[in-house]
Amino acid sequence: MKELLKENILKHISLSQNEIEEFVTLFEKKRIRKKEFLLREGEICKFEGFVSSGLLRVYHIDKNGFDQILYFAIENWWITDIDSFTNGTPSQLSIEALEDSEVLLISKENKEFAYENLPKIEKLFRVMTQKTHVALQRRMIDNLSKTADQRYIEFVEKYPNLAQRLSNIQVAAYLGITNVFLSNIRKKISLKK
Repeated sequence: MKELLKENILKHISLSQNEIEEFVTLFEKKRIRKKEFLLREGEICKFEGFVSSGLLRVYHIDKNGFDQILYFAIENWWITDIDSFTNGTPSQLSIEALEDSEVLLISKENKEFAYENLPKIEKLFRVMTQKTHVALQRRMIDNLSKTADQRYIEFVEKYPNLAQRLSNIQVAAYLGITNVFLSNIRKKISLKK
């Protein structure tokens, strides 16, 4: 489980064998069954997590009771509510397992310990934060400038394995459209083939 985490870290920064071993010991393993929550809206997020297996969704429920999925996290992805984790405020998000999953969690205290004792770790989280900002910015621009058809096609092309693991309802919630609208998009696409 921790080997995947080590590989992920080493893609972003270089660490000695001792440094990486010390860092990964700061993570706690947690198993989450399908439909269980890692975080519920209103709780304070006390972790940043690395998904070693499974599939989770990070979402908010709007005032009309509809799910608004910010993102999905599959193997080799990181997951958290960065606002709640950083500021210690109640989360506006929920994190739910869509499949039986295993995550490695690092607490705020252990992350701070790593910053103090393994200075390269700050670079790791800076690089990951920058990549996250880029992804969110691109998603916002896509949502503002592209049609739902274009967003769906790009989602399936960019994440083919993920798209196969999700229901139409989940994909629709991620795209910000109704399930019926997504079905119409899929019909249109299949007619063009």
